Amino acid sequence: MKILFANKFFYLNGGSETVFFQEREFFLANGHHVIDFSMQDEKNNVSPYSEFFIKKIDFQQNVSLKDKAQQAISFIHSSEAVSKLEQLIVQEKPDIAHLHNIYHQLTPSIIPVLKKHGVKIVVTLHDYKLICPSYLALKDGEICDACQGKHFWKPFTSNCQKSHLQGLLLSLEAYWHKWKRSYDKVDLFLSPSSFLADLIAKRITADKIQVLHNGIDTDKYQPNFSDQDYALYFGRLSKEKGITTLLQAHKNLGAELPLKIVGTGPLEEELRIDYPTVEFLGYQSGQSLHDIVANAAFVVVPSEWYENCSMVVLESMAFGKPVIGSRIGGIPEQVEDGKTGFLFEIGNVPKLTQKMTMLMKNTTLRGEMGRRAREKLKKEYSVDEHNEQLLWIYSTLLAT
Repeated sequence: MKILFANKFFYLNGGSETVFFQEREFFLANGHHVIDFSMQDEKNNVSPYSEFFIKKIDFQQNVSLKDKAQQAISFIHSSEAVSKLEQLIVQEKPDIAHLHNIYHQLTPSIIPVLKKHGVKIVVTLHDYKLICPSYLALKDGEICDACQGKHFWKPFTSNCQKSHLQGLLLSLEAYWHKWKRSYDKVDLFLSPSSFLADLIAKRITADKIQVLHNGIDTDKYQPNFSDQDYALYFGRLSKEKGITTLLQAHKNLGAELPLKIVGTGPLEEELRIDYPTVEFLGYQSGQSLHDIVANAAFVVVPSEWYENCSMVVLESMAFGKPVIGSRIGGIPEQVEDGKTGFLFEIGNVPKLTQKMTMLMKNTTLRGEMGRRAREKLKKEYSVDEHNEQLLWIYSTLLAT
């Protein structure tokens, strides 16, 4: 089978790239012909197809007015991506293309090119782009459902990006691809959560959407059902992540429960000042992060936005840790309330305090929940199961 994998970053830049590379490595290891399409960058992994990658585009870089105008056009439709991809298709003749994070640099303009050459097209939905031009479904750090997959003028009129020009560009992008019917040419959309699948069904017919959970390699995580009696948060320190809700709940507990915070973000400086009893560890990765998670009593995911299929939750489960999570987005699909952890209503400090107290005072319960979390992970979020399902999806599509 010849499979073309497309993602604008060809290095580990976030959760979507983790999924992208896991899938790519699986098909390479199993003897399939893998073809890469991406964007040039000095951080890229090695690829035999790098000559076909488009030039690096950095929208944050200061450029001339002429270059900004050209970037605005390529933000909506990348002629370079269309041309390079067509050359690649003609040379390699892929059977199927799997698109991940393609917005703004590769752009959905590559979809009609694939369809023109008879290539089957699969798109993994890592965010809310199809129903929200800004892709996060947030405005001023609060959940925003204004666009509803059709009212695409709202990023401009509501100024949700704090820039009318950027909002206009996002609106034009959404309307352009709606007019061109770019997404209509996709054969199947894969959603990591049922929650996201239901939202996307406002724009895409349900029969073209299939739920495929993110997977995690459980062999890389050694579960630890004991702990060192501290609560843990790891992630971005920003409003939509609910970090302030967690810190207020922890303050109610006084000095009874140590709390470690891993991560950086726009709120970091003020949080360090406002909550001096909390241990802020900054950015951590690799073995250092693994050790911190493995020794935690439990992990709190207090998100106040539409989490999709949280990798923080999955990694916590992999280490055998119960998770206290907000009842929002895809988190309730991952955390079974009262079994593998607890759920609470978003922003509800007293309820979160109560749930943290229950786990803080009961080491036996922590261990039981951690074991059930690990078992749930192996059963529903195994990377092996994910990849086997994906192979079946490809084979089924190619048979039609």
